[in-house]
Amino acid sequence: MPDSQPQPSDGVTANATALLLRGARLTDGRAVDVRLSGGRIEAVGTAGSLPALGACLDLDGHLLLPAPAEPHAHSDTALSAVTSDGPVSHEPEDIQRRATEAALLQVGHGATTLRTHVRIGDAQELAPMEAVLQARRSLRGLGDLTVVAVPRLLTGVAGADGLAMLRDAVKMGAGVVGGCPDLDPDPAGYVESVLTVAAEHGCPVDLHTDGGDPARLARLAAMAGGLRPGVSIGPCAGLSRLPSDTTGRAADQLAAAGVTVVCLPQGGCGGVDQRGVAPVRVLRAAGVRVAAGSGAVRDVANPVGRGDPLEAAYLLASQGGLRAAEAYDAVSTAAREAMRLPEVRLEAGFPAELLAVRGDRLEGALSLAYSRIVIHRGRVVARTNAVREYCDSAVAASLDLPRQGRQGRPETRP
Repeated sequence: MPDSQPQPSDGVTANATALLLRGARLTDGRAVDVRLSGGRIEAVGTAGSLPALGACLDLDGHLLLPAPAEPHAHSDTALSAVTSDGPVSHEPEDIQRRATEAALLQVGHGATTLRTHVRIGDAQELAPMEAVLQARRSLRGLGDLTVVAVPRLLTGVAGADGLAMLRDAVKMGAGVVGGCPDLDPDPAGYVESVLTVAAEHGCPVDLHTDGGDPARLARLAAMAGGLRPGVSIGPCAGLSRLPSDTTGRAADQLAAAGVTVVCLPQGGCGGVDQRGVAPVRVLRAAGVRVAAGSGAVRDVANPVGRGDPLEAAYLLASQGGLRAAEAYDAVSTAAREAMRLPEVRLEAGFPAELLAVRGDRLEGALSLAYSRIVIHRGRVVARTNAVREYCDSAVAASLDLPRQGRQGRPETRP
């Protein structure tokens, strides 16, 4: 049944954009009411203390978190691993459809802001990027999508066209410049070209590298230091295959340069061939900001990729040795910092980018977060309602086993 709608108290005006989140649990154990208005958190009070000035959502039994962000997606190739209609189509309308579907999947998981790498050049030139930009426009109001332009070559005679196309991509709407220097005959020259274009247009930089060549990584860190903190690299799985002292030196160099590492706990992506995960604990100990992304979403690089930030955090906690709070930070606060987004806290004045999951502790949310409510700019944009039931059984009844289906009630208005 819907909540009854409290009437505003004397002197308080109803607000058509307001949404009250009633009785949510925070990670510190407090049960609170959170009122949203105009895309921001307006007030936070103890449970039952805030009047509903508009819609109301009962979050009793839910953990309320800052929404995760996705710092490393590949929307142009997403959902292309398997097709029943023959070869994968690279027509712009098909790329747009797959990119939109993949982005909605990730928004449904809780990532209200996404950064996606899109290849440009070769026979398709700028068509894939235009298709993803069209997908971005269709997603307006549901989630925010930023495009990273990824040229194949940038040096030598063959790279001249790629450099010109990179500049055109920024003019078209790419918000970040990137690429794969490891695949260019002159990796240092490739990085220099990317940094030059970034400086010309005031763009952040996000580069693919395996990180397995310490000399190359040291040069990249030295060159990127001037753009701090606007440079991200990843997935850097090759760092985990180096001797420990070499890895430590590389981590110190990246920290000194202010470079962020975006690891991919769920698997690889099309930008690099090697698998594995960057040595997150070593990097964090050296002072490197480490964010976590999803990488491939059901394409040839990872045919079973889910694009779920909570799964990435789960893997960092279960296999990477991070505490649950540190793991979630990698997909939320650190991911937002890598993407140069405003910080989100459960406090008045901060952006209303939130995720509610069934449960009362973060550890449980990372291990079994089936039911979710996603809030973007102060509005519920996605819900996932999972129902778990057991057959008639004395043991199930006696243990009062949890059911995922006990979900928050719908929004109501006067």
